[in-house]
Amino acid sequence: MATSFYQVIRRPIITEKGLGVKETQHTVVFEVSRDATKTEIKEAVQRIFKVKVDHVRTAMFHGKFRRRGRAEGFRPDWKKAYVRLAPGEKMIEFAENL
Repeated sequence: MATSFYQVIRRPIITEKGLGVKETQHTVVFEVSRDATKTEIKEAVQRIFKVKVDHVRTAMFHGKFRRRGRAEGFRPDWKKAYVRLAPGEKMIEFAENL
């Protein structure tokens, strides 16, 4: 793998939907690199947070069209990963404190 694990996982997504999935499905949500594969995401989460990952689901989001006065353009495309932890694993701390 040519990229660092910290380049694969950009940031956690902490929203109402993300916290609901955390509690009901034992899953955490991350914004990840657009070209990251499910295997790379799984390996990065396991190495960074020292947990076992059951499986990974991903979703691509296309950048929305935005205007500010006369200037117009598109936001960048981005990718979201739903990472389900293995049964018996402790939840990752950043999501515990909320």
